[in-house]
Amino acid sequence: MRRLPWLIVLAAMLSGCNTPSIYRDDAYNPPVYWGRHVVQSGDTLYSIAWRYGRDYRELGSANGLSPPYHIKAGTVLRLDLRGSAPTRAQTAPRTTPVRQTTAARPVSAPAQSAPASRPAASRRPAKAVPSTPRPQVVSRIEWQWPHVGTVLAGFSTAGKVNKGIDIAGKPGDAIKAAASGNVVYAGNGLLGYGNLVIVNHNEHYLSAYAHNRKILVQEGDNVKAGQVIAELGSSGADKPKLHFEIRKNGNPVNPAHYLPAR
Repeated sequence: MRRLPWLIVLAAMLSGCNTPSIYRDDAYNPPVYWGRHVVQSGDTLYSIAWRYGRDYRELGSANGLSPPYHIKAGTVLRLDLRGSAPTRAQTAPRTTPVRQTTAARPVSAPAQSAPASRPAASRRPAKAVPSTPRPQVVSRIEWQWPHVGTVLAGFSTAGKVNKGIDIAGKPGDAIKAAASGNVVYAGNGLLGYGNLVIVNHNEHYLSAYAHNRKILVQEGDNVKAGQVIAELGSSGADKPKLHFEIRKNGNPVNPAHYLPAR
């Protein structure tokens, strides 16, 4: 009988809703496969999946949701269930714009270099911009730096966990989309991120831009690589900086493996 109160508490923890403490802790690293989440006003399936380190497609499948994943405030999403993500063939159309963009550049270059008198002149402008590295293509996506500032803290999965990189800057500096995609979240509902923008690039990759002073895009907007999407700030942080993350299938990955060297 003495164990009964503890069993009741344990059952409540396993079946009840998760508290903010599980994603506020610096040592905490998702994914979460227990508890439940009550949808709040402003939540999207993408932001909820981001919070708990889940693939949005898998979490939607686990709760019987299908694209475009509309959810209402008050809905209870079960985190203790596991779903399945669609196959690549079902989601391939989302990557088509990116593939067309990357293929267009190599084709046009030879046509411009054909005249014998202009090769030297056409190459000089490319060398005149050393501060903006050329995009790096990884997983058929052209990645570029979202801000030119110094990296303050790198990606880390041990000790003080950092699920992305922190980049220094001044309030109001332009924050740019690291790759083309669709804005799936623009708000301040995730603790620790401040004003946050999440961009969906294809069926596997998402990127996030946190601590903004001002968000310049809305959910549903299509953005191009290099487009200004926010102003750098210190919302949810102790000083002005950009916290930038890339996630593959819901899991944080090191942005240094995707961004071009500089």
